[in-house]
Amino acid sequence: MFLARTLVQAPELYFMDEPFQGIDAKSQQAIVTVLHALRQHGKTVVIVHHDLATVRDYCDHVTLLNRRIVASGPAEESFTKDNIRTAYEVTADDDAFLEFAS
Repeated sequence: MFLARTLVQAPELYFMDEPFQGIDAKSQQAIVTVLHALRQHGKTVVIVHHDLATVRDYCDHVTLLNRRIVASGPAEESFTKDNIRTAYEVTADDDAFLEFAS
């Protein structure tokens, strides 16, 4: 509902805090389709997103934060194992959850 209200206003910049939290897969895909369409129309979409496994599917630009900016830029450059380790304060021994990062 909130997304629909925002879309009607047609802003140039969208801020969304965890837009996929607590929704089913079908709704999540519908939102992703809308976000990609907004990007294709030159809109800027900023989302807070914690599901690392889907970052590359949903985002073309990533900023990793942990009390400071750890990395920011195109996903293929900034969403790396080293940057994720730094952001999440894990060592190479804890890499089991990093198989999706380059």
